[in-house]
Amino acid sequence: MAIQKYQKEYLIRSYECDKHENLRLLTLMNILQDAADSHADNLGLGYAYCVSHHLAWVAANYHVKIMRAPKIHEQVTIHTWPSEEKKLGAIRDYQMTDREGHVIVQASTQWVLINFETKRPVPLRANLPEYAVVSEKADSFEFTRLPAPEKYNFETEFTVRFDDIDVNNHVNNAVYPLWMSEAVPSEFRDKHTVSELEIAFKKEVLVGETVKISTYLEGNKSYHEVTSAADGRELAKASFTWVEV
Repeated sequence: MAIQKYQKEYLIRSYECDKHENLRLLTLMNILQDAADSHADNLGLGYAYCVSHHLAWVAANYHVKIMRAPKIHEQVTIHTWPSEEKKLGAIRDYQMTDREGHVIVQASTQWVLINFETKRPVPLRANLPEYAVVSEKADSFEFTRLPAPEKYNFETEFTVRFDDIDVNNHVNNAVYPLWMSEAVPSEFRDKHTVSELEIAFKKEVLVGETVKISTYLEGNKSYHEVTSAADGRELAKASFTWVEV
């Protein structure tokens, strides 16, 4: 099956923006998910197909680079495509462009295909034989193990809300970076915005659980680890780069 890049336009609405009139990180992450879901549906391999075959795509890693945050009432276009096939999943890349065609956000994401009944990874080719890729990368980024700080200087806890849960019955991918950014002091957040993030998802989180976000902030870099407050299991790790607003 030959495929092409998929594109979809979005109008940035006022309620999707922060106090600086920039698109919220949570909404940006949701836009990336929405574009991927729309493309998969367009290919006949989307949510409905996966559910009928007891399959689900689970995010393993995200790398997002924000050259310029989309602004209130701005029209942007997302371009997305599967760029690389893995034995148990795939890499999907993105570019967001403005009206003039300038790339303002780019991202690479790594996904694992699982059987949602056993919650175990399954081979991509055996389960989605029609899957195909566009052999082009949004950037040259390669996923590696995230560094672990020797110490943390901030700790925050959140209880998982019903509205944090997605159609796969666990915390949505976009919520993790929201927690992490909220774990940084508000006086720092007031003057800075995220320009790059890398996140690795480890374990699922369910409604009602309490999570602990351990943060190390120094200069324009922050490192985050999300763990279960109940049993200490590692749920996600990330690094953020910040720039002044």
